[in-house]
Amino acid sequence: MTTVLIVDDQPLQRLGFRMLLESSPGTEVVGEAGHGADAVRRAAELRPDVVLMDVRMPGMDGIEATRRIVAAGGRSRVLVLTTFDMDEYAHAALRAGASGFLLKDALPEELLAGIRAVASGDAVIAPGLTRRLLDTYAHHLPVRGPGEGPADDPRLAALTGREREILVAMARGWTNGEIAQRLVLAESTVKTHVGRVLAKIGARDRVQAVILAYDLGLTRPG
Repeated sequence: MTTVLIVDDQPLQRLGFRMLLESSPGTEVVGEAGHGADAVRRAAELRPDVVLMDVRMPGMDGIEATRRIVAAGGRSRVLVLTTFDMDEYAHAALRAGASGFLLKDALPEELLAGIRAVASGDAVIAPGLTRRLLDTYAHHLPVRGPGEGPADDPRLAALTGREREILVAMARGWTNGEIAQRLVLAESTVKTHVGRVLAKIGARDRVQAVILAYDLGLTRPG
């Protein structure tokens, strides 16, 4: 059973999410919050598997609430939802430690799949947003001089050649299925490799791994 905390400043929106989640086997709504500060408090109190987080709320917004929930080091993972298809929101949310970002107009099955993915330790980004997000993120990267590559970074030193190849593929926004097809591997093998990469580099989830790859200049959007 995946437990969920719903955070949104609109009561009708919270009710809609609750009705959807409670009608789905395998999910349980353990609480609601109407603003960021309440979300932080409720997450610490209820320890849900997933926090369904709105971005724009009065007082503390969803980005800051996400940052505080993640910084607390608890078990909860954050899936950010917004009505605004804007790269800066996605970038800020993922930087704050969110495990995913979806639009509120996502289909019910997409939202439920996103919750399951985040709860299992994977990451999810709204379809169509990944490439633009990475393209935008490239402009925030430091310019590296000669000899300043990622080879000596201790977080990458433990990776095998194949695992580094998998990390680069993840940073390009490829799904496990796409990685399997392009590298001619079984999807189950790719999933195993991804798990090992996350463990070796100390990444909480796939999103953190992608951000690390870009921070280190291991790849850039092409």
